[in-house]
Amino acid sequence: MYRNQEEVYNACQKKEEGKMDEAVVVPEDGVIVHGLFMDAMKWDDGSMEVVDALPGEMNSSLPMMHMEPRRNNTPDPKCYNSPLYKTSARAGVLSTTGHSTNFVVAVQLPSHQPQDYWIAKGAALLCQLNE
Repeated sequence: MYRNQEEVYNACQKKEEGKMDEAVVVPEDGVIVHGLFMDAMKWDDGSMEVVDALPGEMNSSLPMMHMEPRRNNTPDPKCYNSPLYKTSARAGVLSTTGHSTNFVVAVQLPSHQPQDYWIAKGAALLCQLNE
């Protein structure tokens, strides 16, 4: 399910955002995240995985995603561990963890391409665009 961010903004202004969530199944654990952008890749609804972005397509939207925390999680080797950044500026000050302060978390996305393929393309998720 995709969310049009302009519709979300307008619903929030009218204090009607709860109406948008009536069709969403609430998970027992974790959160539903929407509004993320994909850089150098896009989501294919048919195959339910990330694929190459269309020519000329800069940033496509990621559909709503269920994020569930897990301890000692072993990443699926068939998934691309995509970095999620606050902004498209990949630079930031290094924190004590060794990550950029712009880095949020790694997100596992299903893919038929190997990890190195997406890294070479610079594929990532973004919380906001610099427009």
